[in-house]
Amino acid sequence: MFENVINFIQKTYKTKKFIPLHEPKFVGNEKKYLDQCIDTTYVSSVGKFVDQFEKKIAKFTGSKYAIATCNGTSALHISLILANVDQNSEVITQPLNFVASSNAINYCGAKPIFIDVDKDTMGLSPSALKDFLYKKTTIKNNQCINNKTGKVIKACIPMHSYGHPCRIDEIKQLCEKYNLFLVEDAAESVGSLYKGKQTGTFGKIGVLSFNGNKIITTGGGGAILTNNKKLAERLKYLTTTAKIPHKWKYEYSEVGYNYRLPGINAALGCSQLSKLKSFINLKRKLFFIYNKNFSKNKNFKIFKEPINSKSNYWLQTLILKKNSFKQRNKIINYSNLKGFS
Repeated sequence: MFENVINFIQKTYKTKKFIPLHEPKFVGNEKKYLDQCIDTTYVSSVGKFVDQFEKKIAKFTGSKYAIATCNGTSALHISLILANVDQNSEVITQPLNFVASSNAINYCGAKPIFIDVDKDTMGLSPSALKDFLYKKTTIKNNQCINNKTGKVIKACIPMHSYGHPCRIDEIKQLCEKYNLFLVEDAAESVGSLYKGKQTGTFGKIGVLSFNGNKIITTGGGGAILTNNKKLAERLKYLTTTAKIPHKWKYEYSEVGYNYRLPGINAALGCSQLSKLKSFINLKRKLFFIYNKNFSKNKNFKIFKEPINSKSNYWLQTLILKKNSFKQRNKIINYSNLKGFS
């Protein structure tokens, strides 16, 4: 059943060697910018490339501010700190997710609440969220209280799974109604659009990732998007160890975090960002090739972008028509034996 898929992909790639989940492409000015960065000696968390990268991200996404971080997980962590998430808090997220969201919640001493996803988006379901909030919580003193635990639910982290936008506008409305700080996890959906707007720009804060396996990469890196000037200043301050600005004194007003993106990574990102649209076009073309060749398969279907969305198709996703863990594991084992990561 799955052999024809493997054979077709190997034929498409013209190889029988190892095929990674996603491999970065360096086809622009990466080497040129890296050389320039090295020549300036500003390879750490200051220098022109960090500033340029932040400005380019903000311009591309339409966000007023972008704060570059060393990875997406640190961006999630610092965002939850700004939401005042602590050991007496809970944070809503989704079970179909990378572990970073749950890790960031636990870094703050809080506990995650897992709300189911929609089948047609693979992202947090607004109907399931609405049902939970209506039946299981109470608004008291402008705080959302979990009736079962008595703890305050302070934030919500929906994710755009595999690059496909969730119903983020509906989720945003619920968060506003129940006083939840919305942290939009767009780590996998850089460049994806929902109703014509870039993902990561709907919440008070949006988080991006530029890890080596993402659609564009800085090697390791992330960014936080916001339209709020005070939040942006606070984010930059906390991610730069909370150092009080001074020419030579090293004084700190509170516990800060060394979460800034190094210049050498930002240099890589400046080049990658200029190629993002072409990378997305290639990903979308790949989807149409797969969809055309496997559309008549009785055992699975290729996941298609949700309505009102233009996905970056970061990872192509198979949906098995028969709900069988045995069948799923068989496919995964077979593909790994054939050199698919």
